Amino acid sequence: MNVTLQVEATPSASALFLRPWNDDDVESLVEAYRDPTLRRWTRLPVESIKDAVERLELQRRGWETGERLSFAVHEVQSGTGEGRLVGEVAMKRTGPSHESAEVGYWTAVHARGQGVASRALEALTSWAFDAFAVEGLERLDLLHQVDNLASCRVAEKARYGFHQVLPARPPFPRDGHLHIRRADTFA
Repeated sequence: MNVTLQVEATPSASALFLRPWNDDDVESLVEAYRDPTLRRWTRLPVESIKDAVERLELQRRGWETGERLSFAVHEVQSGTGEGRLVGEVAMKRTGPSHESAEVGYWTAVHARGQGVASRALEALTSWAFDAFAVEGLERLDLLHQVDNLASCRVAEKARYGFHQVLPARPPFPRDGHLHIRRADTFA
């Protein structure tokens, strides 16, 4: 599946281009993961070129199996197209039911505060409900630790309603928030 998604520019933010990860993203991925805040909230560290290559192989396998559909999010540069890596959004479909899936995201340090995560998440959400409606996708879950206030704001901006507090469970050391977006409320 070769999917690309585009997000229009706003008066205060560049347009975004979302596509599956590829080998050209290795160095950008390593650079993004140098940020201690990003490393704090993610489970799979990328500390070297070798780690990045392994991570990209994991992303490729995810697309092949349909279990993890992950997009590199890039700014669009006028005249040249795809620009700098600004983040990632992903949908994980690991359970036996096709009624629900989990979404996740991160934003590179240089792109925070520009609405990248919420805008990219909105694009992913729209695509997912459209592409997987025939398979019965009805709900997308968004989970984050209770102390990740930025993720809570992203969920709210992308219209993922708070559902409940979940108890801590490995690998997450703290309780978490579950936010939900339903297909029947998408519009």
